[in-house]
Amino acid sequence: QVHLRESGGGVVESGGSLRLSCRPSGNILVLPVVGWYRQAPGKQRELVASITSGDSLTYADFVQGRFTISRDNTKNTLYLQMDNLKPEDTATYLCNNVYSEYDPRLWDQDYWGQGTQVTVTL
Repeated sequence: QVHLRESGGGVVESGGSLRLSCRPSGNILVLPVVGWYRQAPGKQRELVASITSGDSLTYADFVQGRFTISRDNTKNTLYLQMDNLKPEDTATYLCNNVYSEYDPRLWDQDYWGQGTQVTVTL
């Protein structure tokens, strides 16, 4: 089982900000693309933002302009700055390698951490 430690979540009012951190224990984030996912109750896990080994950034349309993904390789840490949060951003946020839809690790809980809960109130 991998150990991905996400932190920084919390309860925030609509329009507020949070900064999430992800620090894996060991060399876990090893694929060319890593990123942040989120999963709301009753919904499928969805990719929020990703960053390549060359620091190319990609965002889901629903967070474009509000979230910023970054990494600090010296600290082996991945970040997600979330601004102008909305109630629909409420979910558990998880970091990981970006797996293809055919990769079984995408759905195998042994390859995921517990995530950090983000709750946005009106």
